[in-house]
Amino acid sequence: MSTFWDGKNVLITGCTGFVGSWLAEALVERGANVNGFVRIQSGTTTKNIDHLLAGKKITLHRGDLNDSGSIADIIKKSESEVVFHLAAQSFVPQSFESPVDTFRANVIGTTNVLDAVKQVDKDIGVHFAGSSEEYGLVIVDDSQYKRMIDRYKVILPAPETDGDGKIVPETPIKETNPMRTVGISPYGCSKRMAEEICRTYASCYGMNVYVTRAFNHTGPRRGREFVSSRITEQVAEGVKNGKREIVLGNLESIRDFSDVRDIVRGYMAAVERGVPGDVYNLCSGKGTSIRQLMEMAVSIAKKDFGLGHEMEYVADEKLIRPAELPIIVGDCSKARKDLGWKSEVPLEKTLGDMIGFYCERI
Repeated sequence: MSTFWDGKNVLITGCTGFVGSWLAEALVERGANVNGFVRIQSGTTTKNIDHLLAGKKITLHRGDLNDSGSIADIIKKSESEVVFHLAAQSFVPQSFESPVDTFRANVIGTTNVLDAVKQVDKDIGVHFAGSSEEYGLVIVDDSQYKRMIDRYKVILPAPETDGDGKIVPETPIKETNPMRTVGISPYGCSKRMAEEICRTYASCYGMNVYVTRAFNHTGPRRGREFVSSRITEQVAEGVKNGKREIVLGNLESIRDFSDVRDIVRGYMAAVERGVPGDVYNLCSGKGTSIRQLMEMAVSIAKKDFGLGHEMEYVADEKLIRPAELPIIVGDCSKARKDLGWKSEVPLEKTLGDMIGFYCERI
């Protein structure tokens, strides 16, 4: 195992969140001195990291992401050598309801973090947690392109075509894929803008900013509003309480799911071995529809948790997004080659861990 993190002072924004808590654990295991940035405002819960706080394995600092001076003070106090910037408004449906708040948190907040680092020491490493949602509309074939043109009227940039005028499929998604505003959520747009700012600070100020675009990732502690949690929590209710329905939105969307423990390893690998200003996809390279995810969870519950009955899908129109990306499957060959990283935890284990997590809490 690498000794890169041994004794290194690290600051995590968003440390109390789903991914932040797993990253904090991984860094503690590797010998880092972990500091967490939490909001000054009341209401911040620490339940995801209470086990680390109890063991005095993480030090919390309260600040304001709207104030670069506040962030700079914490960086100085913690003597941070690396900053992982995870704090964000990360729930896509909420971004449709609150686009201004989403842009303020994700774009302005990221700019403030970068500027705070620049104020203190531009050689401090900064990791930015980007998202596959930044790619926006991904074109897979001629028929889909026609449907999307009928829906959106204009698609820029237009997809490439071959010598016969046929669409060149854009999956699996590479880092060089088009990044389209069409079909994207306010969340995805905000993350793309924040990423551009990261590369601006890397190129204009010579800062060590490392960028990853993580595709869908999940695991225990994932927020209940996310589809993988909706599925596994309801399946756990089937195990514990005999629930027979799984209420969800669109089942046909295809996503690339990885375990959160793999993703945080990717974040760390980007800082250890990545090139500042470059970008790395973190994904499994496998597409799974929401329907398959649901069926897999039910099968695991029958096999490992004693679920003794079928569970029926029930559609809820409120859970269907205003704009839906039909397929998001990534290509992580660059991260594999340059960072020595790959997705290792099987999706079956991830779902089983999540069902067990919820069974313990019902």
